[in-house]
Amino acid sequence: MSKSATTRPLQTAVLGVTGYAGAELARLLVRHPRLVGTPPVFIGRIDEVDRLRGGIPLSEIHPELADSRGTGDLRLHSFTWEHLAEHNVDTLFLATPHESSRELAPEALKRGMRVIDLSGAWRLNSVQNRAVYKFDDEASPLAATTQSEAVYGMPELHRAQIRNARLIANPGCYATSIILAVKPLVNTGIVDLSAGIIADAKSGVSGAGKTPTAKTHFMHAADNLSAYGVFSHRHTGELLEQIGLTSDQITFTPHLLPIPRGILSTLYLRFHISQSRNSILTLYREFFAASPLVRIYESTLPQIQHVARTNYADIGFEISAHGKRAIIVSCLDNLLKGAAGQAVQNLNLLNGWGEAEGLE
Repeated sequence: MSKSATTRPLQTAVLGVTGYAGAELARLLVRHPRLVGTPPVFIGRIDEVDRLRGGIPLSEIHPELADSRGTGDLRLHSFTWEHLAEHNVDTLFLATPHESSRELAPEALKRGMRVIDLSGAWRLNSVQNRAVYKFDDEASPLAATTQSEAVYGMPELHRAQIRNARLIANPGCYATSIILAVKPLVNTGIVDLSAGIIADAKSGVSGAGKTPTAKTHFMHAADNLSAYGVFSHRHTGELLEQIGLTSDQITFTPHLLPIPRGILSTLYLRFHISQSRNSILTLYREFFAASPLVRIYESTLPQIQHVARTNYADIGFEISAHGKRAIIVSCLDNLLKGAAGQAVQNLNLLNGWGEAEGLE
């Protein structure tokens, strides 16, 4: 729906509020200064008993959302397209599994809504990279048409395209931390890609989602550090497409940290010729000059505790004595800048608002 098509307040909706990212999205949207008085419509799968009692209060799903603003009294209602139409929903957030978003996004677009999808359903342009998801509709003309509309929702890279998009594919959390740290350097041509880039990334347990698994069980995750998804993680394709690399030019290994939230990525790379600390610092500053949610550290390295529960991505680095090698540390909160916060950042761009509104 065009922003100029109506003067009424923007109406958002969230499908998938029961998850960790969905909870953060609810909190951000309810408190957004541009959406005061127009809370999101929360929709999902509820049983008949809950439907008859008028939906489920958010405070029953996420007790932490109960506040003096009445956020906890807002209700999760049964999902129907008719319900969204009744509320004149302009923008639909999908905090749903990848397979669900493949079905829901095309229908929402058909009904005139804009979509911000937090799943990996529409992030990848390459069929080869999408193969990791094993989508059933890969050969479908509708899927191809929808994919052609999708804009990779990283404002720091695609700000102009996002402003006019109908479908925004919100980036993955690991991908966000690595792309922001590496893209500015690769863009200049100073990185020796023949030497390869190593991306050693570690995430808190919430990055695995709310559904419990053997690996996220307390007995496995507590007092432990484990690698997973080696050479097969779903975010790898995002790194290749958005940084502009081949699979031989980067090695990405994710790890599970025994903490609730946060990502720390350590990147190792070489330069063709020696670089000074000031030259790299200047490069980062120029690349992110218009990016209010990226913080560049001048003399120290980022830590997870400094980004937890914020919408910032922090980047710091060290250069070797001879200037030919760099170690970059990139930190963010996987549920905010890596998910819900970035989704709201995209909402701001879609509507011509300040990029960081409701996020600082």
